Amino acid sequence: MSLFKSGNPTLSENKFRDTVIANSVSQEDSMSINGTLQKFGFMLLMLVGTAFYSWKEVLGSGENVMVMIGGGAIGGFVVALILTFKRQWSPYLAPLYALLEGLFIGAISALFNESYNGIVLNAVGLTFGVGVAMYLLYTLKIIRATEKFKAVVFTATAGIAIFYLLVWVMSLFGYNNLQFLHEGSTFGIIFSLVVVVIAALNLILDFDMIEQGAAMGAPKYMEWYGAFGLMVTFVWLYLEILRLLSKLNSRN
Repeated sequence: MSLFKSGNPTLSENKFRDTVIANSVSQEDSMSINGTLQKFGFMLLMLVGTAFYSWKEVLGSGENVMVMIGGGAIGGFVVALILTFKRQWSPYLAPLYALLEGLFIGAISALFNESYNGIVLNAVGLTFGVGVAMYLLYTLKIIRATEKFKAVVFTATAGIAIFYLLVWVMSLFGYNNLQFLHEGSTFGIIFSLVVVVIAALNLILDFDMIEQGAAMGAPKYMEWYGAFGLMVTFVWLYLEILRLLSKLNSRN
């Protein structure tokens, strides 16, 4: 079933297939894996640029912390939502998403680093390390994106998303008793570790869908869309690793 092709909702077989049906393109104008990875690298540089800016702002005056966190998170969510339905706008909106997420990540990272000095550098290193490891495991076919694998990862990802949504709704009504989400208890660390593993496995599904999109001959702009989907997973992975490290540091 195409629904289980990727745990990342921005990347699915139908999204790539629809563009192939709607656009008859030559091989030169079609999506490629290398092109997608290059665009992901470009977006990553943009994210790092705005993250560095918001990092300095938080460590400086600190007056615009909530503006950057709220603006980056909400703005990034709106852009991602639009991109899900307007994939042809990817060459313009995907870089904008990277810039907005950079503001959010930089500010959040600075706050974490104030509490646990050096944690951000470790989180960045682990995120890239996990990303490279997942790419090698996929390219060497040590981990295969089988239908059963996709179904399990998709179900686990959907479960986490629903759980986080329920936690957010409960917090609106003043219910904040789920301390394991923030504190370094044994259960809290195990929970974060499981989420990190699931986020990492989503990279396998993302790599698979990008490869399938290139094989289908999707139009060139889908390289930007594929890079955007990959960045969504990387941002999630980084935030979960940052949360896990903060819990581990709180026990020291």
